[in-house]
Amino acid sequence: MYLKHFLLFLLFSLVVLASCHITTDEKSQVSTYFDNDYYEYKGIHLQKYDLPAIIMVPDETADIGSSTEVQINHSENDFRWDLLIGEKFLIHIEDFGNNKNLVSEKKKELKNKNWFEIKYLVNEKNIIVYQKKLKVKGVNNASSKVGVEHVSFHVYAEKLIDGINYELRNSDDGNSQEMVRWIAKSIKSFKPLKTKQ
Repeated sequence: MYLKHFLLFLLFSLVVLASCHITTDEKSQVSTYFDNDYYEYKGIHLQKYDLPAIIMVPDETADIGSSTEVQINHSENDFRWDLLIGEKFLIHIEDFGNNKNLVSEKKKELKNKNWFEIKYLVNEKNIIVYQKKLKVKGVNNASSKVGVEHVSFHVYAEKLIDGINYELRNSDDGNSQEMVRWIAKSIKSFKPLKTKQ
């Protein structure tokens, strides 16, 4: 009788430990991108660009491989903003009005692109970070002299500010995984001006 209870307890414990391990891995993946330490970042107020928001971007102490001077491209009365730092750090922001579920629509779009393999590194309701890899036919039989691996990393998010949904993403061409970490953390920080940091 005791052995039966002990074995059931042991089995239950193993199941609980296995499920905790998965949760811990998922949390560590998310924390790789979204810890609360903005030590190497500075806040940029976007109000003078007709956007009632603040965003944290890498400062001069950050090692992003380029200048940390922030450039914001926006035309008056336009619904798009491009925030650039150097050649590779780009956050595209677009006003989508009251359109919702931008991230779920993006995931459907990605699912329909059969020529790419998509691997989600962060998969949350309002933000995704993913690896996009080109599927190459006959890669096992290809010459070692042919082609290069086509892998890029992307971030896509939606944020609600003052009743307006904004799309935030990096370049369509993607970035390296390390650069996407910087960009994703900036995008996650995008908040209304009235919110305390």
